[in-house]
Amino acid sequence: MLAGFFVLCALSLPARAVELVMVEQHGCEWCARWNEEIAPIYPKTAEGAFAPLRRVDLRNMPDDLETTRRVLFTPTFLIVEDGHEKARLEGYPGADFFWPLLEALLRDHADFAPDGEVGDS
Repeated sequence: MLAGFFVLCALSLPARAVELVMVEQHGCEWCARWNEEIAPIYPKTAEGAFAPLRRVDLRNMPDDLETTRRVLFTPTFLIVEDGHEKARLEGYPGADFFWPLLEALLRDHADFAPDGEVGDS
């Protein structure tokens, strides 16, 4: 019975795991600004539902995260699929620019289709 439950859970998981990884560090004022302007609403957005936020510390990068190159700046936002970086946004350009840049990165690198749009793949 329990084995069947785990099989059912595995079947209900998405085919791929896309996440937005925010690389931050203590004392980063642009990280703090992002936390004020974006963090409270991010999980409630289509982007947040598609690519849940994962936070990592610049000085303690996790072993399960494969980046294309070293992260030098905070905040750096990585579009990650199955643990592999697909795209990045270095710095926080403010709320007016963050949302369209994030949407473009998700569309181009993770087949994000907001508002029920059909993707090209």
